Amino acid sequence: MRMTIKKLTIMAVLTAVSLIIFVVEAQIPLPVAIPGVKLGLANTITLFALFYSQGKDKSADSLTAVDAFFILICRIILGAVFTGRLVALIYSAAGGLLSFAAQALMKRVVSRKQVWACGAAGAIFHNVGQIAAAVFVTGTPAIIAYLPVLIIAGIFTGVITGLVAQFTLERTAKLRT
Repeated sequence: MRMTIKKLTIMAVLTAVSLIIFVVEAQIPLPVAIPGVKLGLANTITLFALFYSQGKDKSADSLTAVDAFFILICRIILGAVFTGRLVALIYSAAGGLLSFAAQALMKRVVSRKQVWACGAAGAIFHNVGQIAAAVFVTGTPAIIAYLPVLIIAGIFTGVITGLVAQFTLERTAKLRT
């Protein structure tokens, strides 16, 4: 399927919005005593892109899972560059890719009324990916002990980002018809 100017523009805007959210969120510490926990609001855009389509006819302007994947990859790379955290690129990539895989698989079995569940699954798998990367980079398997805490926090934050994406999809449905 060919890429239209409209589709390219939608992808560029979603990439820019997710990057802005990521950079701003990186500057705001959460008032939580758990190191490494953040809302992950940029994932809202990934979920939005994953579930976004132009009505039921799947026109040339509809986004596919591949398009959502490219939006995520651009955000991960540019986010590392813009925040100056190039060392964290491996953690973001590991978490983001595992999260996306889980969300893309879940999309096949959930409706738009259950995007919040994809958000929770994505957050859980993001944490698993980041811990796996940390174990790989540091060679310290004991880091895995921190995973249950991150999974609990991930369920909470993932539901929030999923609900935001779900709400945004519902509110913009009229724009896509």
